[in-house]
This record gives sequence, structure tokens and C-alpha cells, in this order.
Amino acid sequence: MVMAPAKILVVDDDPAVRNLIQRFLLKQNYQVEAAEDGKTALALFEQFNPELVILDVNLPDVIGFNLCQEMQSRNGVFVLMLTSRTDEADKIRGFSKGADDYLTKPFGLGELEVRVAAILRRQRVVTTAEQKRLIFEKLMIDPVRREVTLNNQPVPLTALEFDLLHFLASHPGRVWRRAELIQEVWDYEYVGDQRVVDVHIGQIRKKIEADASQPALIQTVRGVGYKFECPTYPQQSELNS
Repeated sequence: MVMAPAKILVVDDDPAVRNLIQRFLLKQNYQVEAAEDGKTALALFEQFNPELVILDVNLPDVIGFNLCQEMQSRNGVFVLMLTSRTDEADKIRGFSKGADDYLTKPFGLGELEVRVAAILRRQRVVTTAEQKRLIFEKLMIDPVRREVTLNNQPVPLTALEFDLLHFLASHPGRVWRRAELIQEVWDYEYVGDQRVVDVHIGQIRKKIEADASQPALIQTVRGVGYKFECPTYPQQSELNS
């Protein structure tokens, strides 16, 4: 079956940058729409339903971080942020708002191509082996619906947070270094501060741990990285109560 080309929405108030990206991606056979401000971007977002949004941080009518969060809250779309800032704290803020990746201006079109392809690869068809829902006591992870529930209540995760949690939970007890998680979940050699992993782990913990300061599910292994630990209490206790 031939897959339809991915839909990408480009949002940048600089017409030169916007047109350059749009023309380049069209040549790569993607479906592309473009917007110059947040209001137009949200309207297009609703109509076009893109798989990926390439979003400038600085827009005339809205802060890119906030627009990223708004779009993410609607359908978990992938977001690649564009910024002229090189401040690492700025990138950390973007990741905490749901961004999947960052490109700092000026950037090469070759680098853009690699980043876009890497993000979209994460939307691969889920294999039969991966379709199984993961259930850990009151936590349920559904890879087909890309949904997580805790105590039967939905847990709102960004696309990248879901991928990271699902990957860790698929290998309970195994310890992963940050570099390994970036390779497995981001799907390419991320060049930058590996603290992006810590940011996403911190965000997930706030949403699924009873006490994020003393996490029981996603544990830190000092000097190494992280592991997902299955709850130790017996599953049948709920049935007998």
C-alpha cells in the first residue's frame, strides 16, 4: 500500500524563510501549507490536520511556545521549533512545552531534511508485537491509540513524552543511558544538551507518579540514566479488596 505523503505546516513570519522551507519540502514530495502568524496557523491547523508543524518561536501575534502547547493539546502533533536563539534554557523551555526538536537559525536545508524525516519516522506503522497494551497496576499504555490512563483517567502526554514512556515501559528493569534513549526515541544522533531527556522524564513523572520527587515507576540510576520499574505490589490485591 502506498503511503500518502506527510502533511507539514510551516509557520514563520519571515517570508524568505517560510517560502524557502515550503518550496524545499514540496520538492521532497510532502504536502505543505504555510502561515505567517499564529491566528492563520491555528485556522490552517484545523483544516489541514498536519502530522508535523515547523514553528518559529517569534511570531507577531503569539509566542511560539504557547502555540506549540495549544496545537499539542489538540491532537499530539509533532512540532519542530525554529529559533534564532542559541540559549540552551530557551530550548529546554520549548521541549517542556511539547516540542519534538529544535533548529537554530541559520540552518542548512540538508539538516532540516534529516530532522523532518527523523520525526516523521516515529509515526511508523505499529507492528503486531508492538500493538499490545502495557498494563502496570493502574497505569495503562495503549500504543495503537497512543493513549495513557492512570486510575482509568486519561493522562495528557505530548507525542514525545508518549514515545519515551512507551519505550521505557516496553523494557522494564533495563537501565538506559541518555544517549541511548535519544538514539532510540528521537531516532537519530541528537546534537546538543542531553538534558532534554531529563526535561521529558520530569514532565512524565509529574503526570504519572504519586510523588514526582520520589518516583517509583521511572527511576534515576545515578551516573547512568533511567529505568522503568514495574510496581512490586501484587496485581490481585485490587480484586480481593
